[in-house]
Amino acid sequence: MAQIDETHDPGRRSWVASADGHPDFPVQNLPLGIFTPPDDSGPRAGVAIGDSILDLEALADTGLLSGETARAAQAAAGAALNGLFALGAGPRRALRARLSELLTDGSGAADQLRPLLHEAAPCTLHLPARVGDYTDFYVGIHHATNVGRVFRPDNPLLPNYKYVPIGYHGRTSSLVPSGTALHRPHGQRKAPDEAAPSFGPCRNLDFELELGIWIGPGNALGSPIPVAEAGEHIAGFCLLNDWSARDIQAWEYQPLGPFLAKNFGSTLSPWVITPEALAPFRTAQPPRPASDPAPLPYLADADDQQTGALALDLEVYLTTPLLRESGHAPVRLSQSSTRHMYWTAAQLVAHQTSNGCNLRPGDFLGSGTISAPEPTGLGSLLEMTQGGRAPMRLVTGEERRYLEDGDEVILRAHARRDGFVPIGFGECCGMVLAAR
Repeated sequence: MAQIDETHDPGRRSWVASADGHPDFPVQNLPLGIFTPPDDSGPRAGVAIGDSILDLEALADTGLLSGETARAAQAAAGAALNGLFALGAGPRRALRARLSELLTDGSGAADQLRPLLHEAAPCTLHLPARVGDYTDFYVGIHHATNVGRVFRPDNPLLPNYKYVPIGYHGRTSSLVPSGTALHRPHGQRKAPDEAAPSFGPCRNLDFELELGIWIGPGNALGSPIPVAEAGEHIAGFCLLNDWSARDIQAWEYQPLGPFLAKNFGSTLSPWVITPEALAPFRTAQPPRPASDPAPLPYLADADDQQTGALALDLEVYLTTPLLRESGHAPVRLSQSSTRHMYWTAAQLVAHQTSNGCNLRPGDFLGSGTISAPEPTGLGSLLEMTQGGRAPMRLVTGEERRYLEDGDEVILRAHARRDGFVPIGFGECCGMVLAAR
């Protein structure tokens, strides 16, 4: 488990002027990603610092790195971070410590590193890794209960939910980085008052507020990862909007679950927030009600229950064409928290590998929609509008049951704790385009 150290010192300031007080990327964060500079010289690894990106490949050529730090930077070379993920926590921690040292005010490296900084705004951000396998879980118990009430009013939460971290294998081909617009999907849909299904554009397009989990070192086929060791197999975290075509989903999901309702696209925030950056924001897993079963032994670890949860504040914002034309800022739809996850990230890794399933560096897990118990913290429009029956009214007077063409959804996450500098994830945003 990552520990609090000098890289988290709230007194640290960076010679990169925009880093101090930055809402997402102060020197205490230092997330990793893949970017292409404005000169279109090709994708390469970078580190977000304030409003800039430090070219990690160029840094490796300066002679300022050695030993494990040089090994980590060399492994990150190219258009994906899979090689760095595969090295595990040791080299990653060493690289973070050295980056923190170099970017801190007074390091003496400013003159040498300034030419390696790129203004972030004109850069193109990519997915940080090649994703071999993607699993979407269902850890938001309030979301699961709310959705269950829509489809099964008399039995909203199925009996296996509190025993099994529910998940399903998705697809990797349509995972896209923040900023990628997605066309409204086509599919079969059948309303309750229709005698037969028809094929056409989705009528009930929705978003889902999720936490993404990047896998670092993998495991051999047939060798489960114990829950006590699962944290060492996590390379970092991001935000995930797992867009959902609710009308297509309602028709197709029985008996095997969603298919075309999900695989038209899922949006990821592009920066990998490392376990080391999040060390101060670890917290105890909220205690289960006395009536809930304890996790089975293969999912139970005392340390994970004490420090395996994350205290992240989550937000969802919406802009519409009319809001933008009227000069209105994005409207906040929801405030939730990762404290409402019923299972920890380590439990998800342990469960997926418990039957011997092998994970590989760059594999990706989604938490499932994270809703708060309060109406102000719901993680999807399906919940907010009670399945479309109670539309929400925006400041422009327009209503939304589900997303319309031209709408843009923005997810944000921040970690805050007294005595430490807040850090953020950067935005996870995507716009809905008309169906082709």
